[in-house]
Amino acid sequence: MFLAIVIDLEPNIVRLGPFLITWHGVFSVLGILAAARLGIWLLAKDDVDTSHAADGVTWMVVLGLAGARILYVWENFRFFAGQLLHIFYLTEGGISQWGGLFGAIAGAYVWARRAHFSFWKIIDAGGPAAMIGLAVGRIGDVINGEHHGTVTNVPWGVEYVNPDTLGEPGKVVHPEVAYEMILTLGLLAIVLPFHQRLKARLPDGVPGLIYLGLYGLGRFWLSYFRTDPAIIFGLRQAQLASLAMFVVAVVAIPILIRRSQRARAGREEPAAEPTDRA
Repeated sequence: MFLAIVIDLEPNIVRLGPFLITWHGVFSVLGILAAARLGIWLLAKDDVDTSHAADGVTWMVVLGLAGARILYVWENFRFFAGQLLHIFYLTEGGISQWGGLFGAIAGAYVWARRAHFSFWKIIDAGGPAAMIGLAVGRIGDVINGEHHGTVTNVPWGVEYVNPDTLGEPGKVVHPEVAYEMILTLGLLAIVLPFHQRLKARLPDGVPGLIYLGLYGLGRFWLSYFRTDPAIIFGLRQAQLASLAMFVVAVVAIPILIRRSQRARAGREEPAAEPTDRA
């Protein structure tokens, strides 16, 4: 294949007893750390007390990992039916990106309730944090070839040849996960420089939903470059989740703006003058 990119990278690092340490697992952890670092920094700039941020990050990581694994197992239950213990072998790979995001959002809600501050402020910090976390995490997917792209003859098509690859040797495919990295880094490059301006002009929650909504839209389109099976209406699971995220953003953003405008109008309305009595 003319100019095909050959990837001959060993996806596994070392086996420690029953546990297999892979590049997928390593970059997943690095992605979580990168997301936590950026998210906490942005929360601090939003005047949120981050002295107990470890509690919040723990909730988001635990529920995020649980959501990521649960959705992946549900999608691939036939594989796990005969080897249920492998459900807990997270280091071998096999997580759903959307399950992780939705689980992390649930963790953010728990954190906000426990810490008594705005859930929407976490969403604002979590939007860009999710983008950097996904970009770093996808490096592991590029190495192991886990997510199969559609066959292509474009000059940047990739072919996995390592004996331990999770890709499809002999096929030149679209590097779909690399496209996702470009999408997330592109959103960061375009929106993050204006993050503080958006925070100053828009209600809490809207800046974060802009990131997540645009990502959902882009991810919906990129899923056509994968070979995942359709679930309903010819759409893949990732497309249904992407569409759900985009719809939530489109519906929630106007609601948050109108709510903020009503609150502002209520604060600016002058108090009624007392009536003179004879």
